[in-house]
Amino acid sequence: MPFKSRRAPLILSEEEKEKLTIISKSRTEAKSKVERAKILLGYAKGETVSSIARYLHTNRPKVERCIDKALHFGVLTALHDLPRPGRPRRISQEARAYLISVATRKPKDLGFAQEFWTLSALTRYLRDNCVQAGYPSLQKISKGTVSKILSKSSIKPHKISYYIERRDPHFNVKMAQILHVYKQIQLYQSKDNKEDIAPILSYDEKPGIQAIGNIAPDLPPTPGTYTHWRRDTHYKRYGTLSLLASIDLLTGKVHGKVYDRHRSREFIDFLKYIDGIYPKGVKIKIILDNHSSHTSKETKSYLKKVPGRFEFIFTPTHASWLNLIEVFFSKMTRGFLKGIRVSSKNELKSRILQYLDETNQMPTVFRWKWKMEEVTVA
Repeated sequence: MPFKSRRAPLILSEEEKEKLTIISKSRTEAKSKVERAKILLGYAKGETVSSIARYLHTNRPKVERCIDKALHFGVLTALHDLPRPGRPRRISQEARAYLISVATRKPKDLGFAQEFWTLSALTRYLRDNCVQAGYPSLQKISKGTVSKILSKSSIKPHKISYYIERRDPHFNVKMAQILHVYKQIQLYQSKDNKEDIAPILSYDEKPGIQAIGNIAPDLPPTPGTYTHWRRDTHYKRYGTLSLLASIDLLTGKVHGKVYDRHRSREFIDFLKYIDGIYPKGVKIKIILDNHSSHTSKETKSYLKKVPGRFEFIFTPTHASWLNLIEVFFSKMTRGFLKGIRVSSKNELKSRILQYLDETNQMPTVFRWKWKMEEVTVA
């Protein structure tokens, strides 16, 4: 007598068949879901459990579980895992809290040479010290379990991110002063006649611009072969340059000069350059950071010769991000300076100046937005 299966046949509706077919061909669904859809389609067509297991490269018990689940709970339910109670927690909440407390301390504070934990070192310490601390359930804890507990608590003791502490006791006052200036710029922008408005500049230095040259020529994209430029990994270094630049916050025009260095004498030379641009008798406001060249003896000596010509508005210490010219420098780095190659420092200098000229053909008026709604101007 032929063998008769004790398992009932699986009868699919047209809607179920269509859904299972779509899932079985999907490239975005979970692998387990796709596999289960193929199992159910195969069984519904009359294929045996063994043949299904064979062409899906899996085992009979898995196929049988999927089919039984479909017969008992429904076809679409069989595509997912059924809720399971799971085994009770072996590691108590108190032991987990102890693990987190250790992870948030530095190893050197516990007598080790290391500054920060590695996952292996943390796991080893927990195993060695958990009994004495009163948490014996951690004796056999694995690195994987430690990692899971840390992840659930959003703790990554092996990583470092940097921040800047506000060391300037007058941070809020200085920030308010700069934001007040930006608010004035907003009001000036609405005026029809801007000729009588005193210039307000955002100034900074961009040092260390590298003059790098190719040893071998760049190779252009080739249709059908190379989609991008190719460049030899070796290069020449010719030195570095410093760009001293300011943005007229009212017009968006960039004023810049390129030097080999950025000392007091270069800063003074730049001030003389700015002095020659704007009409005499007008006070020029300049937002700038706390670089030593801005307050040096040489700079103070020059400013005495031009009393009332300049007004410096200093950003708080470690808060150069409050200076709008940093936006221009960022744009310059990501665009013009990205991958630049030159044959000499002189070529780099001329191309920087050319870039400034091109920028000034269509100047961009940068606008500060952060916290501006809190600023009022009398």
